[in-house]
Amino acid sequence: MKYEFELSRAAYIFLHDMIKLKPKESVLITVDSVGDVKLAMEVAKMADALGGKVLLAWHSTPKGYGAVTVEYLPEPLVLAADKTDVWVEFNVQWLLYSPMWFRAVTNNRTRQIMLGGLDTEKFVKLIGSINFDVQKAFQDKLVELTRKARKMRIKCEAGTDVTFEMDPASPITNEIDYSTPGAHFLVGQIGWAPVEETVNGRIVFDASLSGGEPVEFAPLPPGERVTFIVKGGCIVEIEGGIVANITKKWFESLNDPNMYRLAHVCYGVHPYAKLGPVTAENERIWGAINFGFGSRGPMYGKPFQAKSHIDGVCLNCSVWLDDVQVWDSGRVVHPELKELARQLGKE
Repeated sequence: MKYEFELSRAAYIFLHDMIKLKPKESVLITVDSVGDVKLAMEVAKMADALGGKVLLAWHSTPKGYGAVTVEYLPEPLVLAADKTDVWVEFNVQWLLYSPMWFRAVTNNRTRQIMLGGLDTEKFVKLIGSINFDVQKAFQDKLVELTRKARKMRIKCEAGTDVTFEMDPASPITNEIDYSTPGAHFLVGQIGWAPVEETVNGRIVFDASLSGGEPVEFAPLPPGERVTFIVKGGCIVEIEGGIVANITKKWFESLNDPNMYRLAHVCYGVHPYAKLGPVTAENERIWGAINFGFGSRGPMYGKPFQAKSHIDGVCLNCSVWLDDVQVWDSGRVVHPELKELARQLGKE
């Protein structure tokens, strides 16, 4: 009976305050056989209590992420994904970036909320416990500062040093409000796509690397780091130890040039996120940067599809926007953000 009351409160906040579920709206909740069915069931119950028309799809677990999941999925689920007002995904092996996901997030109807891998405890901690007013103010200000920038530099303690230009017309996601159609993700992340051909440098993942089987390392083994050398927005070399070799062979096995393209860059800004086995939480660690390669969703601008998608997390990052430093080794230093960070418990 652990977290019974806390889970109900978090589910209410999630559905009522963030999704803004309306009576008679259809709600599809998906969870694979290795996911937390209790969490999915409790969210389904709350959606029903709020007047939603609910379908809980508990299905066998696919292998990998994105398009490679299709052959493992039951046809009724594939057909249902873009026929609903709300789709909440709790899958451990993500349906994110699959063809059915692309249809759902571009139909101008479905609010798709990707919470892959969350269990009850993490749902309570990361959604039910946050100070949303202050969190929203912090995220809104960081989005504002980032949108004004025309160039960025990111350095991290493990060796990341990458620069790129920004397109002022490109969207920036602000993960805290799930009330509009399209793709949404766990609160505590801000993401965008740089001008692809301007991305150059080294990206060194020292926290986690996640692409589904066989490249699922959350967190990375002790001492392991994976370095991507990027030129013109594409990976030209993968360096490191055992994990890097596995990753390099996986990329080669997919035989898809789009897998080497940078899909997005994201700030991690969740005050309670900690490094562990869940990628969605790792990507939101305060002061971390998440880089994604492979399929790009429409929430980041012009989309493209690849056979899969891979995400990696760099810890303790420093960020400059047009030569103005905003983060210093994972700490907020910009004067317009410091007080909000303090209120979130991040001095």
